[in-house]
Amino acid sequence: MPVRPETIERLANLPNVAISEGALLSRHTRFGIGGPAEVYLESADEPSFIQALSLARASGSDCAVIGEGTNLIVSDSGFAGIVLRFTAAGIQNQAGSVDVQAGASLQALVDYSIDRGLRGLETMTGIPGSVGAAVYGNAGAYGHSIDERVREVRFFDGAALRVFSNAECRFHYRESVFKQHKNWIIFSARLELDSAPAVELRQTAGEILKIRLAKYPPDMKCAGSIFKNLLVAELPQSVRRQVPERVIREGKVASAYFLEQVGAKGMRNGGIQVAEYHANLIYNAGHGTARELCQIIGDLKSRVRDRFGLELEEEVQYVGF
Repeated sequence: MPVRPETIERLANLPNVAISEGALLSRHTRFGIGGPAEVYLESADEPSFIQALSLARASGSDCAVIGEGTNLIVSDSGFAGIVLRFTAAGIQNQAGSVDVQAGASLQALVDYSIDRGLRGLETMTGIPGSVGAAVYGNAGAYGHSIDERVREVRFFDGAALRVFSNAECRFHYRESVFKQHKNWIIFSARLELDSAPAVELRQTAGEILKIRLAKYPPDMKCAGSIFKNLLVAELPQSVRRQVPERVIREGKVASAYFLEQVGAKGMRNGGIQVAEYHANLIYNAGHGTARELCQIIGDLKSRVRDRFGLELEEEVQYVGF
């Protein structure tokens, strides 16, 4: 149902809240794609955000909570309802324990840890997005993921604030318990890092960043890799026999390998392009639309399914569909 005027008025009267109507969500996604949100709201204040979220959910309107929009595909028609974003970005540490709020960018956290000689996050340099989203999707790179360093996560379950230990978060490759409970909202995390020379960490991060920027230039409108890589242990034997040993790394086969076999590189659909040099990189080459993006994702999934009997799974999330 449309957001009622009285709901908008009540939201607007909350302290520490910024609210707008008809805000283009393309401005809040890395793809640069997406129509308007009926109502868009931001807050860096936990109590105010909880009030706003509770009010929005109680209103009967559809609600969506987003982060920095790195892994987000928003419908061309936008979102008929209320979109909320928690923006608190504080970071502080004590004796190797780092507390970070969900709205902080992952890069800010990486830089913070490196500057203080804290090892454990340097391989994640260059990964866009917020810390909340990184925990939600168990982000990682170069054989490491954020779950290795998460000690606990503080979140709102719709009724109360709770804290989960690492084990309770049920981390798995690009997965966490929060993906199974999308109504839970991550507010902060505590990470445990080790001491190490900052110059050594900075060198490691710098080398990784050069590689990443060559693949994903800062001005490229993309979500990084679209599809999750596949765990070798979970592949059917019939497929495993077709995979060369050279493409297996850290117990995984890159989705790009399967995509290459079905001719993904260089594919184009309107303004949406698959990179010539990376079969798992889809970007907005100009004025691409969500419809074109979803079509090319669907086409790629269908090709891999027909050839290998595999169901590729997107890393991206969908809003407004």
